Parts: sequence; structure tokens; C-alpha cells
Amino acid sequence: MSLKQTPSQTVGPFFAYGLVPEQYGYDLRSLFATSPVSPQVQGQKISVIGQVFDGDGNPVNDALLEFLQSDAEGLAIASSADVTRKGMSGFCRIGTGTDKQHRFVLDTIKPGAEGVNSAPHLNVIVLMRGMLMHAFTRIYFDDEPEANDRDEVLQAVSSARRNTLIARLDAGRPGTSQPIYRFDIHMQGAQETVFFDL
Repeated sequence: MSLKQTPSQTVGPFFAYGLVPEQYGYDLRSLFATSPVSPQVQGQKISVIGQVFDGDGNPVNDALLEFLQSDAEGLAIASSADVTRKGMSGFCRIGTGTDKQHRFVLDTIKPGAEGVNSAPHLNVIVLMRGMLMHAFTRIYFDDEPEANDRDEVLQAVSSARRNTLIARLDAGRPGTSQPIYRFDIHMQGAQETVFFDL
């Protein structure tokens, strides 16, 4: 019988097998998928790829990210009927421990703006070792400059730090037109990502 990792007596890390066990090869069923959308979903398919960095600039290999988003029209997924009808749950969890570069790879659709004073964005919760409380942030898109200029939350962030919330359009996957955005999360340091007090 092979023994597997169990939770420590402090904060962990135990997110992998506790919250996304299927991603890590455990014989437990994950409550949520690693993508918030099904293949049949309507909207512009995109990928957001990045890493979580600690205060020393090292990639974190045991972070867990939760993503929440609206649909392509900017509407929240509010019921199980919405999930079935729209082909998306709007929520997923991804760990950074199964990728050789300790990346998260989110395959989803680009969300619509939720209102006149909002830009397309993804809500993100970060959990990782040594953190007693999770951290909240957002991902905006650099190819939505006019909407970003109208977004009340983004504009409330100082201009010097606003760029830490912007995903950069990188390239498409070979053979497809699917855009790829790069977004890294820095937990501390000179490039620290803006986190919100919720």
C-alpha cells in the first residue's frame, strides 16, 4: 500500500487532494471541474495561462486558484438551469502542482461586461501555503482598453498598480484562433498583484 500526503497541523498545503483531487490523480471525485465551461458553450474561447509567485519570485507549486466569471453576455450563472442552458458553471478550481512549470491553465470563454461601468473580467481567489486567509483579485484584459477605462473597480486602483490586474494577449494556440492571455500573480514584492479587501 502506498501512502499519500496528508494535511499538516498548520494551514497545509492540502488544497490539491482536498479541493481538486482528480487533477492530482487521487481516487476522489472533485466537486468542481478545472474549467468553468463545457465544449458546447457559446462565446469566444480563450485561455489564461500564468504562475503564482511567492515573495522571493519563485513559482508556487501548491497554489490553488478559484475562478468565477459571467457568461459571454455579462450575465451571472445563477441556477442549475443556467448551467444546463448555457453550457457553463462559471466556476472552477485549478492547482499549480501538476504542471512542470507550476502554471495554471484556464480554458474558458471571454466574459462579457456586467454593466455599463464594468469591463470583462474574471474574479480570482488564491489559496496557498502559509496563508491563513485566501486573497481576492481580478483579471482584466489588455485588448479591452475602453471598457477598462470605464470599469469602476479597476479605476479605483492607483494607476501605478493597475497593470498588475491586466492579462496580456500573448498568442493563439497553433492551428487555432483561440487567444491566449498571460497573467501572473505576485503574492509580495515590487510587482505585488493588487488584492481586494472583501
